[in-house]
Amino acid sequence: MALTPDRAGTPTIALLGATGFVGSAVLRELADRPVRIRAVSRRPATAPPAARADIEIRAADLTEPGELAAAVAGADAVVLATLYSSATATWRIEDGDTAAERVNVGIVRDLVDTLAARPAGPRPRVVFTGAASQVGPTDKPVLDGTEPDRPKGPYDRQKLAAERLLLDAAARGALCGTSLRLPTVFGPGAGPAARDRGVVSAMARRALAGQPLTMWHDGTVRRDLLYIDDLARAVVAGLDHAEALAGRHWLLGTGEGRPLGPVFEQVAALAAERTGRPPVPVVSVPPPEQAEAGDFASITIDASAFRSVTGWTPDTPLTEALRRTVDRLAAEAAATGGGAGAGGGAGAGGRAADDGKPGGGPA
Repeated sequence: MALTPDRAGTPTIALLGATGFVGSAVLRELADRPVRIRAVSRRPATAPPAARADIEIRAADLTEPGELAAAVAGADAVVLATLYSSATATWRIEDGDTAAERVNVGIVRDLVDTLAARPAGPRPRVVFTGAASQVGPTDKPVLDGTEPDRPKGPYDRQKLAAERLLLDAAARGALCGTSLRLPTVFGPGAGPAARDRGVVSAMARRALAGQPLTMWHDGTVRRDLLYIDDLARAVVAGLDHAEALAGRHWLLGTGEGRPLGPVFEQVAALAAERTGRPPVPVVSVPPPEQAEAGDFASITIDASAFRSVTGWTPDTPLTEALRRTVDRLAAEAAATGGGAGAGGGAGAGGRAADDGKPGGGPA
């Protein structure tokens, strides 16, 4: 990794949100490298087996005074994978939710202040995980990162505010920062604390439990579905190429918008292979009151700009990614001796995946 080394010649990476859905996948990816990793989360993370990296596990609530500064002290690079979550969701937050703002924006504000106060020296690299939905409603069939940002919901406004804090700090020379905007990310998590509560895994759990897969639309709404392992490689590529990426946001995606109806039918078929029962039906239901316009907007992402700089490419075919997801969820259900659990409420709009962190704060 082309990071400025510390005195011992090994770069130190602070991974904030290490037990979340995204953070735990990044931890697995980084663990194969000869680096120092400070894995920070409210609950202690678990170091991947046979890791090459020297991994320090640090349990901390980053919203508490002094904890953020301690978490990144001496770090050459920082990965921001923190995200506020309630017991049931992460991105459906209400206007005026100060607890969500403290996590989604306040942690970035504290990080910028902390790094800006460092004495002169090499600029620390910072990779922020944002969301493609930050752009807000748009008529463009394919997003490429050049769209003006007009976020509507409080979650997207908070993520954009945090991103701008980071990129403004990069423009001032306080750090070498970039933002990677995530599409709908899915896949098996690294355990209960890193559970994927996004739409694909929610539907897989319902299918394994023998429940119908319900949609808030007719199934033609498209999503750019990115497998979690491919995302983790993209985040690490963001660290590797931080200098070239610094100062702006970049979109991640596969370049293919998949209609959710056929995707859910594929999930139902894969679940049927595991259970030996007929595939559960995929049906449309009326949307609930809390549904937002973004639930019904199709999204396809052109990530060629990021790919041209970093050489990253999403390698996992959708069918294989769906199979891995269903197989892991089925195995987890069998290990616990219970059903897979429904998850996902009564229907699905198919918004961007969260990072799976339970509880009312950052992982």
